[in-house]
Amino acid sequence: MADLILPVKAIYFHQIREGSKPEEFRLDNEYWRKRLVGKTFDRVIVTLGYPKAGDTSRRVIRPWRGYVMRTITHEFFGNMPQHVFAINVSVPGAEGE
Repeated sequence: MADLILPVKAIYFHQIREGSKPEEFRLDNEYWRKRLVGKTFDRVIVTLGYPKAGDTSRRVIRPWRGYVMRTITHEFFGNMPQHVFAINVSVPGAEGE
C-alpha cells in the first residue's frame, strides 16, 4: 500500500482533522514534483509533526483523491503568491464534494 505522509504543524493538523481545512499545500518545486507528479497513492496520512510508531492520536488518514495546482498567498510562504500542489485531505462525503 503506497501512502503519502504529510507532517504538518498543530494548527493545520487540527483543522484537517475537524474538516475545516480541505487541502494541504506543498510548494511547486522539484522536491514535490518528483513525489507527486504522475504518482498515485492509496492513502494520505497527515501527521502532527513526526509521531512515534503506533501513535494514532497524531495521525489523520484520508483516501488519496489527488491534487490540483493553485496559486495562493499565505503567511507560511512569505505572503507572496506561490504556485502550490493543493492536496485533497477533505473528509470523504463532506458537503461540497
